Parts: sequence; C-alpha cells; structure tokens
Amino acid sequence: MSERPYVIDEMISAKAIAARIEALSREIRAEFKGTDKLVVVGLLRGSFVFIADLVRELDLPVEVDFLEASSYGNAMESSREVRILKDLRGEIEGRDVLVVEDIVDTGHTLTHVLHLLQSRHPAKLKTAALLDKPSRREADIKADWTGFEIPDEFVVGYGIDFAQRNRNLPFIGKVRFTE
Repeated sequence: MSERPYVIDEMISAKAIAARIEALSREIRAEFKGTDKLVVVGLLRGSFVFIADLVRELDLPVEVDFLEASSYGNAMESSREVRILKDLRGEIEGRDVLVVEDIVDTGHTLTHVLHLLQSRHPAKLKTAALLDKPSRREADIKADWTGFEIPDEFVVGYGIDFAQRNRNLPFIGKVRFTE
C-alpha cells in the first residue's frame, strides 16, 4: 500500500451517477424485456455499489451473483494476469446474463471473464460498466453499456478503491498525489 499523501478531487458527482444509472437501467430493461430471470453478475469488489444501485432500477426479475477476478491486487497498474478468486455460485447455462463491472481499463479482466462465462453457454451475455478508460485499452473489448468515459486518471469512490481505501465515497474522484 502506498503511504504517499494524496487528495481526491471530485470527478463525477453522486447526482450525475444516479442520473446515469437511471438512464442505463431503461436501456438494459428494454434489452432484457420478457426474460424469465436476469442473472446479474457483479465483478467484485469494485462493482458492488454500482450493482446495488443498478439492480434496484431494473424492475425485472433478477438473480444476483458475484465473481471476483483480479489483475491489480493493491497496485495502481494492472499485472495483466487475471486470476479468478471467487467463482459464481449458480449456473448460467441457457440464462440471460448481465456482467456488471466497475471500470474497463486495459480490458484484460473483462475479456477473461467473458470468455469464461461464454464457455458456460448463457442464452445472452451482455456487459455494463460504470467507467470506461478507452485510452488504456490493450484488449479489443467494449462494454455494451457504459456509464461514463473517463481520461487516464486513477480514480476512487463509489465502490472503487485505492489499496482498499475510499470505496465508500459517494462520488467518483481523481487521486492526486501531493508530493
């Protein structure tokens, strides 16, 4: 964990996040209209706040499951080696699945997770990401729904952490080191 002093500058307000989630939920509802039950898979840990707010807006029959994948640990840079730390509890074969990610950065984690889940033969597999950093992309992937496109800044808040800190901020903030 870094002991370098830093400050957090608000980048995306809690109000803007709420409004965007409302808009995303309308689009997702339209895509999955008529589904028996949508399996919403949250990628832990960063997506937990986003997934909670999103599923409350969906107004569809949903089942929530979680998968924990990591390519960062406590570092600020991706190791590009994706490890599955916690797998799904339920089966997704023949079911409609929405993968919810906090941030698509290099794209390695989402690519790895989608390959894994596709091998389990869901009826439909779609993705929603709160944040997208296309300037950092190394894998050819884009979420089906994106909350906000952001520049190459290190961000925290709304579930996203820096060395397990700042997940509880109600907004997305940019980390700025002070030394």
